[in-house]
Amino acid sequence: MIYRHRGLNLGLAGLKAGDQWCLCAARWEQARQAGHAPKIRLAATNQASLAVCSLDDLKAHAIDLN
Repeated sequence: MIYRHRGLNLGLAGLKAGDQWCLCAARWEQARQAGHAPKIRLAATNQASLAVCSLDDLKAHAIDLN
């Protein structure tokens, strides 16, 4: 995983593909810039995230848009 060396181990027991979890906007933006942004539920994304991430970038990774 891209952030394992930074202390973010998403390979924890019980976490499996398709699970959802909260991720701070700054970490998501770092992952996006590195080409590894996870998909998001835009409706569950706090509006304050727009201070860190662009709406266009968030929309491009949203799984809940028609």
